[in-house]
Amino acid sequence: MKKLSLLGFDFGASSGRAMLGTLEDGKLSIQEIHRFSNDPVILAGRFVWDVPRLFYEMKQALLKLSRSGMKVDAIGIDTWGVDYGLLDKKGHLLGLPTHYRDARTEGMREKVRAVVPDAELFARTGIAFNIFNTLYQLCAMRDEGDPTLDIAADLLFMPDLLAYLLTGKKGTDYTMASTSAMLNPYTRTWDLELLGKLGIPTGMLGEVKLPGEIRGTLLPEIARECGVDEIPVIAVGGHDTASAVAAVPARDGDFAYISSGTWSLLGAELKAPLCEESVMNASYTNEGGVDGSIRLLKNIMGLWIIQECKREWDRRSDAVGFAELVEMAMKAPAFKAMIDVDDECFLAPGDMPSRIQAYCEKTGQAVPKGRGEISRVVYEGLALKYRWAIERLERDMLKKPVKALHIVGGGSKNVLLNRFTAEAIKRPVITGPDEGTVIGNLLIQAKALGAIGDIPELRRVVEASFPTKTYLPETDGAAWDAAYARYVELFAKS
Repeated sequence: MKKLSLLGFDFGASSGRAMLGTLEDGKLSIQEIHRFSNDPVILAGRFVWDVPRLFYEMKQALLKLSRSGMKVDAIGIDTWGVDYGLLDKKGHLLGLPTHYRDARTEGMREKVRAVVPDAELFARTGIAFNIFNTLYQLCAMRDEGDPTLDIAADLLFMPDLLAYLLTGKKGTDYTMASTSAMLNPYTRTWDLELLGKLGIPTGMLGEVKLPGEIRGTLLPEIARECGVDEIPVIAVGGHDTASAVAAVPARDGDFAYISSGTWSLLGAELKAPLCEESVMNASYTNEGGVDGSIRLLKNIMGLWIIQECKREWDRRSDAVGFAELVEMAMKAPAFKAMIDVDDECFLAPGDMPSRIQAYCEKTGQAVPKGRGEISRVVYEGLALKYRWAIERLERDMLKKPVKALHIVGGGSKNVLLNRFTAEAIKRPVITGPDEGTVIGNLLIQAKALGAIGDIPELRRVVEASFPTKTYLPETDGAAWDAAYARYVELFAKS
């Protein structure tokens, strides 16, 4: 097949990128075309997506392509899960989509539980009870009496909404819908009975389709404005983790993965969902993969905590880079204190260093001081949580050992965390590619265009195109075993 040029839009927690991918002779190369901030906006007391500006930035990327003379064969878009926009019957956007970190869902889990018990909800959807799930967001709108919920003709998840703004064509991506806590994981259809019990309108929900669909082409007026052709827009793994997991360069199925960034999404691939009580109790979730598979995974707070620490330290005094924080952490004492990174006190933005110190004091531990000690507590806490999550995955779900852990995404570049993780879990940690999400996005486009046959072939292209690094445990693990025993006693008795 001829050389393919592909454009992937990847919307992350703080920035968006337009990445150009070139697929030729079984190898993919990538380059950044345009980068822009993706900061949510507090508007009239609500945390919202700045959709008009983001759409403007997407067109800026297309303009840059036009001015450089580059042409692309397709476009794909990925974002995080759960968030959505609503359209009226004329196709107009009903307000700005609310960001999942908005506080409107506080108390919604308890209200839903009063109607649909946790065990029933998990058995029906296979989704962990994250307070930001689409279901809870819609229940919050219902309780507020939000009029847009009554007049909405379409609910579009964020990648679907952005694709609609480019093409005028509506669609619902399976990997996004699977994060909502509203989908039957066995049939891949909406659980209308569940939504009826909770008073959620269902007429706005579209047919759910697997990734790989050509959604439409750029609207003529957008193509003309940006000086490009009417390029096909392909529904890729719209959920960024789905695209990232597709790009894990694994050769067999006995692996676990972490898509590492603001969140650490740790899990394994399955052919069918697991909606059992032990899965629910471990806070694992069943999300959809790009080929209709199940990504059985756990949401772990990830690098959000260290990102928020850095933001606060930069505000207080001279800014330092993440690499400098790692150097400081390496010099700090080991296991001075530990945190459960998934405690709800670490979810919201704000003064994270003070919250970590208060948490350690509240749990009867030594209080870390300074950037180095606090950073080390965070990195050790992540590695210990990874071990806990992998042990539950093996014992209660896979019923077999995990041979290796693959880490993709930006967090895979953190050498100290990779070393800590290998020591904590006592098995190989294979890192890379660090651009896993956008690589998956681009190669799913190529698969839709017929240049790649299946996911194993896609992963062989990744392996041939991008380097990886393997970390092996370097000690007998006694210190980590002792720390883990203390961790379990403090936070994770199950």
